Amino acid sequence: MTGRDRLATRAVFAARIWSNALWAAGIVVGALLVGDVGYMYYGGMGPAQAFANASMILSGMGPLDKMDTTAGYIFEGIYALVCGLLFFAVAGLILAPMFHRLLHRFHLEDTADVPAAKK
Repeated sequence: MTGRDRLATRAVFAARIWSNALWAAGIVVGALLVGDVGYMYYGGMGPAQAFANASMILSGMGPLDKMDTTAGYIFEGIYALVCGLLFFAVAGLILAPMFHRLLHRFHLEDTADVPAAKK
């Protein structure tokens, strides 16, 4: 068996999970900052009110306050669509190391019974 044929150690697996979780957290914080700035600019909201609205949209619950301008409505719609897609992207990013390990384990079980090819 070569190094690529073995399952990664638990330490390597944990490092992959932490790495992906940090990337996911960075993406969420970045999206939240974009929402905060957009709500403050287009909605004329204060920082706390903008944070609450951006957080609610990002979590999929919908906005708390009504926008008053056409530009605000357009921003809110685009932000909601992007946040909906980000939900699936972040979930995939967090779950990817687990699915990779699971599929790799199944592959190792399938190839364990196959005799090595003669050179």
